[in-house]
Amino acid sequence: MDSRSSYHLALKKLKDELMYMGSVVEEQIRNAVDSLSRQDEKKAIELIEKDDRIDDMMLDIEDQCIRLVALQQPMAGDLRTISMASKIAVDLERIADHAVDIARITKRLIGEPLVKPLEDIPRMAEYCVRMLRECLTAYADGNVQRAASLAELDDEVDRLYAKIIYDITGLMSTDPIRNKQLIHLLMVGHYLERVADHTTNIAEGTIFMVTGRRSDLNQ
Repeated sequence: MDSRSSYHLALKKLKDELMYMGSVVEEQIRNAVDSLSRQDEKKAIELIEKDDRIDDMMLDIEDQCIRLVALQQPMAGDLRTISMASKIAVDLERIADHAVDIARITKRLIGEPLVKPLEDIPRMAEYCVRMLRECLTAYADGNVQRAASLAELDDEVDRLYAKIIYDITGLMSTDPIRNKQLIHLLMVGHYLERVADHTTNIAEGTIFMVTGRRSDLNQ
């Protein structure tokens, strides 16, 4: 196998591993919110323990990127592809960290009846999962239009987050235990809003990778 064929196979391997990491992170977000909704401590603990595996995936992808740049000296287009793969891996790792944050809140709330049924938080999580899937598909296909469309989904996440803030602050009382739970639920909304921000980072990176132009989807 010649060096160029080996190089293109390495690029494909990099993309495949990034997509696999994305699927694992997507599962983490789903499981985090599901464990909260069901107050499933076992699932929350399993999710937290899985975080090291995701950290290892990120480090492995970063190492692959460094080797490709050092050994192949890629031109502008491929250099953007490789550098964005490294940045996307970091965003995915941070999304997984927020899943862990939610799982830790679940552990704190075990045994406490929820002050209100969880409706908007699972809905917000579904939007985040959809955004993650869309941004990774856009990255894999190099689809600028699909990447740009995440701005609309991000607006929906922001709308739900604003509603969660409004509803939860309206439920605050003089009961410190009740208020503590409400603050925890508010933090879950904040973590999901950050997940959406990281997915728009990936979408912006995809647009830059394909076009060489910077964009801001959070305007």
